[in-house]
Amino acid sequence: MKLGKFNFFSLLGGVSVMDRYIAAQLIPPFLFGMGAFSSTGVAIGSLFDVVRKAVEVGIPLAIVAKVLVLKMPQFIAYAFPTSVLLATLMTYSRLSSDSELVALRSCGVSIYRMVFPAIVLSFVVTGMTFAFNEYVVPAANYESTRTLNAALKEDKPSFQDSNIFYPEYEEIARPNGQKERVLKRLFYANKYDGQQMKGLTILDWSKNNLNQILTSESAVWNPGQNTWDFFKGAIYLIAPDATYRNIVRFEHQQLQLPRAPLSLAEQGPDYNEMNIAQAQERLKTIRLSGDEQKIRKLIIRIHQKIALPFACVVFGLVGSALANRPQRTTKATGFGISVLVIFIYYLMMSFGDALGLSNFLSPIISAWLPNLFGLGSGIFLLVRSAK
Repeated sequence: MKLGKFNFFSLLGGVSVMDRYIAAQLIPPFLFGMGAFSSTGVAIGSLFDVVRKAVEVGIPLAIVAKVLVLKMPQFIAYAFPTSVLLATLMTYSRLSSDSELVALRSCGVSIYRMVFPAIVLSFVVTGMTFAFNEYVVPAANYESTRTLNAALKEDKPSFQDSNIFYPEYEEIARPNGQKERVLKRLFYANKYDGQQMKGLTILDWSKNNLNQILTSESAVWNPGQNTWDFFKGAIYLIAPDATYRNIVRFEHQQLQLPRAPLSLAEQGPDYNEMNIAQAQERLKTIRLSGDEQKIRKLIIRIHQKIALPFACVVFGLVGSALANRPQRTTKATGFGISVLVIFIYYLMMSFGDALGLSNFLSPIISAWLPNLFGLGSGIFLLVRSAK
């Protein structure tokens, strides 16, 4: 395909010599960035902490090495977008300083057409990052945590074993027509051993003109009848004016209450040890509790898992736009500029996180705020460079 002005149909005609040349120039700095950023991330994020624990507790060197290897996927995932940024910065700045971009523009090739190979690479790396985050990182993080806890003799159960709180809310209509969210039921268990809840207290305001307090030594979920089986307890019936009504003692009592407290206790892995599907299942459980703060936080985290891979496209665009200048960028300079851009990106991520949790922005907007800001900045810089 002959080089010429950018148009959509030229993209469909095949890969040009220019595309192959620029792609070949992008790959070496991308691989350099993967090695540099991932190793730096492991050294800063995990190495010192793991080595300190190894020295204090006496963890064998083989376990330390295994934990560090299992920590690598997390930092490799972070290195994908940053490596795209470094690759585009170094490649296009070299082409610019060697006047190759000037030569291409004199032949009628627009900047938009010249950065097209970088954008294609960005989308390819986006797919790689998404797959890596979904299928490799959660499993590696889970195994890393399990291995380190076993070495430290800090094995933790895969469930919340004490102090299980579950508030259940409902909306009621006031006489003025406004809806208000009020606490309907409060479930508390002192202990959970993986099978039984123990030391239970349930405050129930769901029945009109009658409040209930249930105490029980233990309880189990009955999946056959979708009920809770309570053992050795009492139900205190209290009128709304706090006057005593009745007390019912029991050895065994079945009650139609939601399973959500058990689902909440069986919390499973940490957020960083879950893929999107698992996080969505956790969200369903948290929605049942009606805890808006936790719901918003998890929605933000889920969308951040989707938004992070697309940072590759944002960084590819920003790097290509910044590099269209005559000065030559060395690896050290390119690395420094990359660190600055990355710092700004994660600063925007923290800013969006705070706005989302404070209910100033919707969870989706707050999660995508760094990408939206970066995309706008990249388009602005590219358009200015094209003039």
